[in-house]
Amino acid sequence: MNPYEELSARGVAIWLDDLSKSALDPSDKNALKTDIEQRNVVGVTTNPSIFAAALKDGAVYAPGIRELLDSGEEHSTEDIALALMVQDVQQACDLLAPVFEETDGLNGRVSIEVDPRLAHDTAATVEQARMLWHLVDRPNLLVKIPATVEGLPAIAEAISEGISVNVTLIFSPDRYRAVMGAYLDGLHAAARNHVDLSAIRSVASLFISRTDAKVDPLLDKLAEAGNERAAELRGEVGLAIARVCYAAFEETFSQPRFTELDGAHVQRPLWASTGVKDPSYEATKYVVGLVAPDTVNTMPRDTLKGVGELTEIPEDTVTPNIADAEEVLASLDKLGIELEDVFSELEAEGVKKFEDSWDELIAAVQAGIDDASA
Repeated sequence: MNPYEELSARGVAIWLDDLSKSALDPSDKNALKTDIEQRNVVGVTTNPSIFAAALKDGAVYAPGIRELLDSGEEHSTEDIALALMVQDVQQACDLLAPVFEETDGLNGRVSIEVDPRLAHDTAATVEQARMLWHLVDRPNLLVKIPATVEGLPAIAEAISEGISVNVTLIFSPDRYRAVMGAYLDGLHAAARNHVDLSAIRSVASLFISRTDAKVDPLLDKLAEAGNERAAELRGEVGLAIARVCYAAFEETFSQPRFTELDGAHVQRPLWASTGVKDPSYEATKYVVGLVAPDTVNTMPRDTLKGVGELTEIPEDTVTPNIADAEEVLASLDKLGIELEDVFSELEAEGVKKFEDSWDELIAAVQAGIDDASA
């Protein structure tokens, strides 16, 4: 087996954290079709940053903008941006439809995110989740909802209505447990509403490298002051949090509250933000360190390429290391690093980053409209 096949055989679903019009062109060197056929890619995740980068390629999206402008209907800039995103997601869903069928809905999934400006508005998030589910109109869609406090009831409501959800921007074990609770609340409500539970799928996206990028500088300061333990913990916190969350996943979905639900599926942990931020780390650090059954690793293209260069994929690197992971987190507390403060900062920054990307996306579309109207 090649490394991609080997990783898949370990129970890790390989998803690509990227989507653009050019990637949907089979003649492109980075075509999604090639990723599916040669790199075992079985899913795609997107976010406002990815679409903002894609839509800056004005020439590729110009025909779509021109067609919408010539339709005779009134379209705001945001309407056109949404239409372009939906078209790309629909194409990706169709391309992955065979995988969706072959895996009975487990994989072959494509995500689209609700407007990040709604991250703290429960009702508006639910409304847009319904709209996106309706607009894309593909059974292999996942609607991305952020794991903010206000997002938790939105997750439960969407699940209760049979909308499959990718919960995003999870940083802490406590919030991860709350996300699983919201998913279970939604499943029980769906069962009461006579919704087919077997058609509902969900993943919970834990952001890994962003945590190390935030904690490593704090550890570096302590290490410079002579703290040896701080130096040992550098680059270990993101993995530790993911491993502790995996233990919570195994515990939660072995309990009667889940097992009593006929036809329901577990909400798989998805390792997100797996591209390294520190160039001193191996490109595949957050792949090799997070090999475990029933997980998803959504990789930026550079990380995906790095996996192909590995000579060996290890066995489970999560469950044998859970006790050590707990010790890592305990050590941070002893060092005076308040992880809850770190998590709050990361969530606020994550929402803000996606809001800024949304603004960039709208600006790119407006530039395309201006060019088409000139």
